[in-house]
Amino acid sequence: MTAAPAAAATVVPAEGDAAPDFELSNQFGEPVRLSSYRGQNVVLVFYPFAFSGICTGELCELRDNLALFENANATVLAVSVDSKFSLRAYAEQEGYGFDLLADFWPHGRVAATYGVFDADSGMARRGTFIIDAEGVIRYTVVNPRGQARDLAEYRAALASLERA
Repeated sequence: MTAAPAAAATVVPAEGDAAPDFELSNQFGEPVRLSSYRGQNVVLVFYPFAFSGICTGELCELRDNLALFENANATVLAVSVDSKFSLRAYAEQEGYGFDLLADFWPHGRVAATYGVFDADSGMARRGTFIIDAEGVIRYTVVNPRGQARDLAEYRAALASLERA
């Protein structure tokens, strides 16, 4: 068996940094490249696993509040280390209207690039990055293990984009 390529450094990019570009497959197997969203804001959400309790609650809250993001000219991209096959079943079951991206192989490479890959558990931590239309990170938070994200924080961060 061949060893997986080394993951990138696990330093969380700071607000004001250019968002590291990447390309991952969505739940339909289609390639999604972050830089293709230039000209609009992106809410990049890393989460541990599909079909898990806190993650499902968080993503359903995003699903139920998509208008909040659309009104801020923001696209939601949710990333986990699950396979595209698992993500498709998950998206269909929960009715998600946004892309779920598979950071499956090399395992957790993009999560590591964003400093949110937990190598000991093999999963992404709950990291949120709001990226402006020029590709610059304007908001970042990494939640402690087991702590769900707060929708009010999204609202405040998106409002700050409108003032920038």
